Amino acid sequence: MRDSSRLTRRAALGLTAAALPLSAAGPAHATAVIGGDRLARGGIQARGATGLPKKLTARSWIVADGGSGEVLAAFNAHRRLPPASTLKMLFADTVLKKFERTERYKVTDADLAGIPSGSSLVGVKPGITYTVEQLWQGVFLHSGNDAVHVLALMNGGVAKTVAEMQAEAEDLQALDTHVVSPDGFDHPEQLSSAYDLTLFARHGLKNEDFRGYCGTRTADFPAGGKKTFQIQNTDRLLTGAWGRGAYKGLIGVKNGYTSHAGNTFTGAATRGGRTLLVTVMHPAGSNAVYEETAALLDWGFGAGSSAQAVGTLVEPLSEGGAKAKSARAAAGAPGSASGRPSTWRLLEGGAGTVALLGGGVWALRRRWAGKNAGNAAGRAAKRATGKHARETGLDETDVERAGRG
Repeated sequence: MRDSSRLTRRAALGLTAAALPLSAAGPAHATAVIGGDRLARGGIQARGATGLPKKLTARSWIVADGGSGEVLAAFNAHRRLPPASTLKMLFADTVLKKFERTERYKVTDADLAGIPSGSSLVGVKPGITYTVEQLWQGVFLHSGNDAVHVLALMNGGVAKTVAEMQAEAEDLQALDTHVVSPDGFDHPEQLSSAYDLTLFARHGLKNEDFRGYCGTRTADFPAGGKKTFQIQNTDRLLTGAWGRGAYKGLIGVKNGYTSHAGNTFTGAATRGGRTLLVTVMHPAGSNAVYEETAALLDWGFGAGSSAQAVGTLVEPLSEGGAKAKSARAAAGAPGSASGRPSTWRLLEGGAGTVALLGGGVWALRRRWAGKNAGNAAGRAAKRATGKHARETGLDETDVERAGRG
């Protein structure tokens, strides 16, 4: 009897735990999403215009007007995915304004310690003195993590810079973003979204230096003494490299790639006095990120000219922007920030868990009537619980947040 009572108490505790999410959760539509509720819906969001590219493989993308901030079309705009080097836009938004272009800095061995193995490097060497302008060219043109780390240390260290980047993201209301390192390299929980990356680009392009760096095609980089070597911007839409062809009117901004994140890109182009921003995350194929960006820009300047807004890029809090609510409050709606199961799915899962645990209590009571029958019922309940958990994903790691979904 003591053993049965103990098991019954455990079942009751399980019931209590299962009930906790139910009291905290609400319908997915109950809280407004940053930029508008439509940006949390599944499927392509567009209205008032047709002709969107049909062969888009990206897991998330967005087309927005850089001037008005209107989102013209989107697909999973708040889906949280690894950003790769596009996160360097937030690094620039945070640190760029702190140092004069002409300021000089002599790099030491300690400045280059701790750069992750496999990082993209521009070729910063200890013992060489660089101007801040040259370091930023290394960041924007060649996505150099070595240049990022030197600038971060000039800013007071990597940890301080990461904290400031997170604060900057919150001021920009980029609440899908979680910063782990300043360079965008693969780290667990380093996440952003197409919506947030577009916010970073729009804010950055207001800065003359940011705009100049991201639009620079080539630059001479110090090699020691009076020697230099040429670096070229890895943005294929800007340079026309790899047979892609330069995109007419492109003004930047930043590309990225890691084996975990795949390809990411935010591009901006101006035609007829109108600037469009497009972010594409994780398409299939190495050149697809540029092809799909170009296709979405073409749509925006063409058929998309008549599109009605499906959302908006919010303004920074420090510039008078109205405080919005996190997209994660609508977590799990198709295309939402985290890619986790929806609130309703959690409710369904919680209710199922309660029912299964209730069945477990019933089975435990049956044990008092017969050990064998009780054991059989317990095994059946355990199998059912495992099956239900697998179906709802409650016992799975969050594949979307790991970028492997």
